[in-house]
Amino acid sequence: MYDFITIGSATQDVFIQSDVASIVSVSQIAKKSEFMSFPYGAKTEIADFSKNLGGGAVNTATNLANLGCKTSTIIKLGNDELNSIIKLKLAKSGVDIKNVIDSEKHLTGFSIILVSFQGDRTVLAHRGANAHVSEKEVNFEAIKNSRWVYVSPLSGNSNKILDKISKFCQENKINLAINAGTTALKKGEKYFSKILKTAQIVVMNKEEATLITKIHIRQDTKEQKFSKCEIHPDIVEMLKALRGDTTTITVITDGKNGAYCYDGKSIYICPTFPAVVTSTLGAGDAFSSTFCASMDKFNWDIEKSLKYASVNSASVCTHFGAQEGFLTFDEIEKKLNQEKDFKVRIIKADKCV
Repeated sequence: MYDFITIGSATQDVFIQSDVASIVSVSQIAKKSEFMSFPYGAKTEIADFSKNLGGGAVNTATNLANLGCKTSTIIKLGNDELNSIIKLKLAKSGVDIKNVIDSEKHLTGFSIILVSFQGDRTVLAHRGANAHVSEKEVNFEAIKNSRWVYVSPLSGNSNKILDKISKFCQENKINLAINAGTTALKKGEKYFSKILKTAQIVVMNKEEATLITKIHIRQDTKEQKFSKCEIHPDIVEMLKALRGDTTTITVITDGKNGAYCYDGKSIYICPTFPAVVTSTLGAGDAFSSTFCASMDKFNWDIEKSLKYASVNSASVCTHFGAQEGFLTFDEIEKKLNQEKDFKVRIIKADKCV
């Protein structure tokens, strides 16, 4: 019996940091966007360079195993040298690799991560075998013998298995956590609302929440006094729209602004835990998987789970790799004890109107 099975992508991540990259902001009436730019046609020096293994399913499985959860993963690897490297790394991390799928036709996923001087990043991704997981390749018997299924973003044709997995979890009373990806969200609210109803926990970032709800964070309210809950009214609307009439615990992450959670009664506002940021890659995976593991361990204590998730996510941000800096539960508790002022605010949802 597994505690968690993760499903999603596996990649070779190549990190490139250049201090000459510029951050360009573009504002519109409904939104503001930022872009990383380099001099066109120029040879640009890089400040740092490294290679690491990554991908949503690999990152979360490694983190869950480090937290002491009995973990396996369902990923698809290509017919190349990375196949054995990823399997070996997972096995050494304590992740059961029996459910890994091998491809004879595709290469393993590959990403180039451009890291800015601010610590944020732009990812150039080749999905490879990640985009070709089929229903017949998934070991549903292993899923049946797991207490939780954690679905990280699925790409390409692999997204077609999400509906089947969600139904299977519902029919077999398996807890389902979904870290939504853009491929699924682009299918629209009608499609994704069916998935939401089967999940116990759904985590997405603010941009993904905007994509599915069509609710944009209005810049014209930025300087206005928010409602009594001191949270942007558009974030409140997003949380309520995502949860709807389900029992799903809904979480929206918002980068350096922290995270928000809604359980149907209260809205939880969790700041980011103090840290010197080196790279934000993998921080979202660390946050969402730690939140799920903490909810399981601490009897669905949302406030405590958000704190633990924020600490572990911050720790990952202090390292260059997406799987560097993972903490155990004891290490997280120790850091929280050193920051007594770190608090999660809890506000009744009916106050946020």
